[in-house]
Amino acid sequence: MDSMLLIGLAGGAALGALVGILLWNWRLASVGRSMGAIVDRANADIHARQDAAEREAALLRERQLVMAREEALALKEEASRDAARRREEAERMERRVADRDTQLGEREDRLRAEERTIETKRAGLKQGEEELVSGREALGRDTQEVQRRLERVASLSAADAAREVRQQVEDEARAQAAALGRDIREQAKRNADKDARRIIAMASQRLASEHTAESTVAAVALPSDEMKGRIIGREGRNIRAFELATGVDVIIDDTPDTVVISCFDPIRREVARRALDALVADGRIHPGRIEELVLKAQTELDGQLVELGERAAHDVGVHGLHPELVRLVGRMRYRTSYGQNLYEHSKEVAWLAGMMAAELHGDVNLARRGALLHDVGKVLTHDHEGTHVQLGVEMARKYGESAAVINCIEAHHDDVPHESTESVLVQASDAISGSRPGARREAFETYMKRLTRLEEIAKESPGVEKCTVIQAGREVRVIVKPDQVDDAQAQALSEAIARRIESELQYPGQIRVTVIRETRASDIAK
Repeated sequence: MDSMLLIGLAGGAALGALVGILLWNWRLASVGRSMGAIVDRANADIHARQDAAEREAALLRERQLVMAREEALALKEEASRDAARRREEAERMERRVADRDTQLGEREDRLRAEERTIETKRAGLKQGEEELVSGREALGRDTQEVQRRLERVASLSAADAAREVRQQVEDEARAQAAALGRDIREQAKRNADKDARRIIAMASQRLASEHTAESTVAAVALPSDEMKGRIIGREGRNIRAFELATGVDVIIDDTPDTVVISCFDPIRREVARRALDALVADGRIHPGRIEELVLKAQTELDGQLVELGERAAHDVGVHGLHPELVRLVGRMRYRTSYGQNLYEHSKEVAWLAGMMAAELHGDVNLARRGALLHDVGKVLTHDHEGTHVQLGVEMARKYGESAAVINCIEAHHDDVPHESTESVLVQASDAISGSRPGARREAFETYMKRLTRLEEIAKESPGVEKCTVIQAGREVRVIVKPDQVDDAQAQALSEAIARRIESELQYPGQIRVTVIRETRASDIAK
């Protein structure tokens, strides 16, 4: 039974193996058939794509052929247009050459005609030259004959007669030239005087400022006469301390409720006045308090000087001044010249110079700047050596002012030549401001001495017959002897007298020197 079981198992195994083999063969056959179908489809797809690629290649070839034909056609048309354009240009050039040939031919014909005309004229000129030479020879013979006759009649040689004629012509020409030059100078002077008067009158009318002469003393009002004793102090110690601290003279007299402060320096006088006002208001008057209030007044005044300088610069339209120059301009508020306040005078000169510069189309800013600073050296004359012009030039150069401004300062008293129109205008404005009625004053004795000295200087010059000082010392008229002084010497004499007055006298404004020469001729009819 076991054997049968084993046989059965063996047979079953063999049958299973056979069945497995059959199944495997069947599966292989199925896979083969599937692979064949896939290969067939792939081949069909390849053939279809080849056909599509061939069709697309054919279409591309056709398109390229069309594009090539169009491009060739466009190139052919462009070549045709280019050829036509070149033909037109060639035709134009041919026509131009033909026209030029025609013009050249016409010009050649004209030149030939002109050459024939020139030849004709040349022949005529040659004939005229021959006739002229023969006429000149005949004229020379006739002239020599006439000259011989004239010499016999006049008893003069030809050289002497020519010399006399030449001298007569020269004298007449010199006289005419002198008369013409005199007329031109007089006309120019009249026009210049007219324009100058108009400009000065216009500037003076536009600037109608008031003038008040200032003194060298200041009065301080007191609440009562009892305050005078407190100011003097025990044995005069307070007044001595005050005068020592301020550098002024305090005058206490019988004038009720008033103390007078006297000093040649307006800055010191103003500091003293302010300090004394403060002492009177405070009531505590002793040497320590005096020194304290004097120092305080001086500090306040220094600050005010800068404000005054800035205000003056702003009023006249001058900008960019150095701070030290601004302070010096402010100090001019407390400086006078012949009683005229220098601060107001400088502003007035700046306004006048600016107006006249504008009328003459000059540099208004330069004129105003030079005018504002022209007397800045006067505030330094109490503390430094030198004239106010020298000190002003030194300050302007030190603080960076331009050469034109420095020349305005240096030339306003003719110490150096004027280098610009604005410099002359500054000098003229300074003279106008100083000579206006009421602007300046001086002592009667000084005034009379100056008039006397003016007459002496004029009479000391040679050839002077008499002289007169007029217009309150503003003009000196000198009458000369006509047989000793001619016209040219009269001009030189006026300049010499003017220069001597400048060097020997001090005076406000300007002084005109007029030399008069009069020639009289008389005869008696019998």
